[in-house]
Amino acid sequence: MASNSAATPRKLGYRMPAEWEPHAATWLTWPRRAGASFPGGYDEMSRYWVRMAALLSRYEDVHVNTFDDEVAAEIREHVARSREIAGERVFLHPIPAYEPWCRDHGPIFLTRDAGDRRELAVVDWGYNAWGGKYPPFDLDDAVPRHVALLLGVPLFEPGIVLEGGSIDVNGRGTLLTTESCLLNPNRNPRLARGEIEQFLRDYLGVTKILWLSGGIAGDDTDGHIDDLARFVNPTTVVTVVEDDASDENFAPLQENLRRLRTMADQSGKPLTVVTLPMPRPKYHEGQRLPACYANFYIANGVVLVPTFDDAADAQAVATLQQLFPDHRIAGVPSLDLIRGLGAIHCVTQQQPKVS
Repeated sequence: MASNSAATPRKLGYRMPAEWEPHAATWLTWPRRAGASFPGGYDEMSRYWVRMAALLSRYEDVHVNTFDDEVAAEIREHVARSREIAGERVFLHPIPAYEPWCRDHGPIFLTRDAGDRRELAVVDWGYNAWGGKYPPFDLDDAVPRHVALLLGVPLFEPGIVLEGGSIDVNGRGTLLTTESCLLNPNRNPRLARGEIEQFLRDYLGVTKILWLSGGIAGDDTDGHIDDLARFVNPTTVVTVVEDDASDENFAPLQENLRRLRTMADQSGKPLTVVTLPMPRPKYHEGQRLPACYANFYIANGVVLVPTFDDAADAQAVATLQQLFPDHRIAGVPSLDLIRGLGAIHCVTQQQPKVS
């Protein structure tokens, strides 16, 4: 069901849960052979999505958006052949999108407590392919509406552009984002910072908004937060830092680190800040790629971490293992995926558990 009521999610008691809160499922959008993200790389990417489905289906359901019947048939073959995928936990849906970045075009889920039960809702932010960079994107923009209809849950439509990768929350009222993305005129040119903040409060149920500066080299999203800094518990943030002072990422990441060390949560408690390394610069056909370890995904019993055949892989995995002692930390080789200018968090979207 859809809702354009003046009663915002916040007024109705909804909030966006933190990623580590219990999931009902993970949503993926399967790539398509004719997509722009991985020209000539569809077969490699299909194997990557199979690997994600195998890892995730051990811990939670996996819902997959499929472009057409041909893609759905291929996925069924992969599931049938795989010894690692829990096939009974993988569900295919005829919800088409041109590109596979479900974090950004997929639904943002909210929950609220209603007596002795929890209720689910979807926020359908506008999607314009990161400032109109990769048209067409009308199918991608429609994905949240399809999901809300499929699940039979309320749908809230703020009427402004926002991608899921541009925000991160601690589930208690604090949200992290960046000026370079949310204040970019290619998203919402008529809105000032204060107006954008009000939309975040009204539609995600947050009370404290923390702004970092900008993103890393090669990031075509204009600086998504999920390439920079992530909450790992209500008061702790991990952030990537570059040790090489001659690298173009050094100064902006140091500025983000400086800001984080001065920030507090919704209760005024200073954040605990933990650093993650950056891998050596990665390139494809002369283009710098936005390879980083902050683009991990927290599922029910596992954290999927992108790795890049780099000396810093082990340090990143070890750091995250210390932060998530009760989770399996699964390093997933992602050099092929990052050629599409995104990593694991960019292609996953969590659905909170409500029962």
